[in-house]
Amino acid sequence: MAKVSNNRNDSSASTTALLLWAIQDLSNNNNHSLSTYHQIWSKLRRRKVNVVEALQEFWQMKLARGADLKNGALVIYESVPSSSPPYVCYVTLPGGSCFGSFQNCPTKAEARRSTAKIALMNSVFNEHPCRKISDDFIEKAVADAKASFKGNTDGPNSGIEAFRFMLEANKGRTMLEFQELMTVFQLLHWNGSLKAMRERQCSRQEVVAHYSHRTLDDDMRSQMALDWIAREQESSGIISRELGNAEQELEAARLAGRELRFPKEKRDILMLACSQVNSVNGLC
Repeated sequence: MAKVSNNRNDSSASTTALLLWAIQDLSNNNNHSLSTYHQIWSKLRRRKVNVVEALQEFWQMKLARGADLKNGALVIYESVPSSSPPYVCYVTLPGGSCFGSFQNCPTKAEARRSTAKIALMNSVFNEHPCRKISDDFIEKAVADAKASFKGNTDGPNSGIEAFRFMLEANKGRTMLEFQELMTVFQLLHWNGSLKAMRERQCSRQEVVAHYSHRTLDDDMRSQMALDWIAREQESSGIISRELGNAEQELEAARLAGRELRFPKEKRDILMLACSQVNSVNGLC
């Protein structure tokens, strides 16, 4: 028994050392290629690491080393209610990034492990300098945003320009640490709130300053849901159509192992709006 215990301690210590190296060395060295990250992940898999514990430990290490995490190092799991497989689980990381189980999971425990696995892999990759917000990163992110929101993106006061301004105000942070704030502005753009604020002649600086200190909480979701309920009264069926699109987008992104916070928040806001409309007249 003592021998087994020592092996487990050795395994835990070596895992901790590997995660610490990922945080310390990779984040300070541009010479590491992406193949280095594949090597790290291969080592973690060979050691049969408990990925749920390793993910929590990784973010606790980052907090201890001075990472700016408003809500601490808490890793939050959310299982999708289901009475039969395949089971689905989501995890929200400190900073706001969200990932989901990307495999066909026969148990709820396996779904959580699948979720932790993709989240840990992205957390380690996030330490590479290419993931820090820089001038080059901003140009690519703005180009991607324009491609995602076709139309209504021109002009110096557009939502895209507010997105650029927000990125420039957060240079030096990594994307996983910045994700919640970015999701807030993606939702404001999707929901039409940025356009409404622009029509009220609010400056980009005022908008960014206001929402930089807001968390993506139930109050914000409820307010956006009310906006969609108002649209439903003007255009019957719009919530149901948007919800169908959001669910397809979320499912495709989850199975592809992509970051999910924006599509998941859209889905959740529309489900909230749908439930409220449904309770009144059964439209959804």
